[in-house]
Amino acid sequence: MFIKLVPSADAPLDLLLEADPSTDTIRRYLASSSCYVATIGNETVGAYVIQSMGDGIHELMNIAVTPAHQGKGIGAKLLEHAVNMARELGARRLELGTGTFGYQLTFYQRAGFRVVAVERDYFLIHYDEPIYENGIQHKDRLRLALKY
Repeated sequence: MFIKLVPSADAPLDLLLEADPSTDTIRRYLASSSCYVATIGNETVGAYVIQSMGDGIHELMNIAVTPAHQGKGIGAKLLEHAVNMARELGARRLELGTGTFGYQLTFYQRAGFRVVAVERDYFLIHYDEPIYENGIQHKDRLRLALKY
């Protein structure tokens, strides 16, 4: 697997929609972020977007793996790459936001991220359509952080 930086205009929007269902939201943060794409041969299998928030803080805005390649460790390699890239860029802390339940939470916690805040009703306020996972509606968002 090869991971490379791509221009925001070349970001795989369809893939990023796997992790964030709002095209408008993705386009907004892509404009001021860096997008890294993972490929195997000529096939795009994953991507992540990272943004500097200033003051030594970077945020992982999105991380996604194509459904056909999930469960093969690609997401863990992308997350490891993002953690290392933020460190190289001078971050003292990497943050992210995620739902309050589901596999994503344990995925980030296994990598050392800790819950630092709960944003009540985030998904109700910021998304036009309800977001469901395993029949449960996402309402609150957890903020997680990894300190260097």
